[in-house]
Amino acid sequence: MGIKDRLSSGSWRTRVAQLLWTLCVLAALVLAVGALLVAIDANEDNGLVSLVLSAADAVDLGVFSRENGIREFSGESAETKNALVNWGLGAVVYLLVGRLLERVVRPGA
Repeated sequence: MGIKDRLSSGSWRTRVAQLLWTLCVLAALVLAVGALLVAIDANEDNGLVSLVLSAADAVDLGVFSRENGIREFSGESAETKNALVNWGLGAVVYLLVGRLLERVVRPGA
């Protein structure tokens, strides 16, 4: 089986679809774990906690930001509510968009 046969079989589209889905799932996972860490008031001086929170801040695209997201709470536990709602919505959106992209790119869709 030559290179031309492998490329024409649509397997590259399947791989790209799998990659897109995996990236979106990982982004959703980072947001969900970040929200959980904020909710349990994890020590932000811990390297792993800091890494996850920084990654979540990076993948929230500003739209689902803790500080300036879709929904902003004030008062008691505002930071926790902001993280849970905004990053939770962001995780759901990543999963929906990832599934949509996966279905569009995959052969036979």
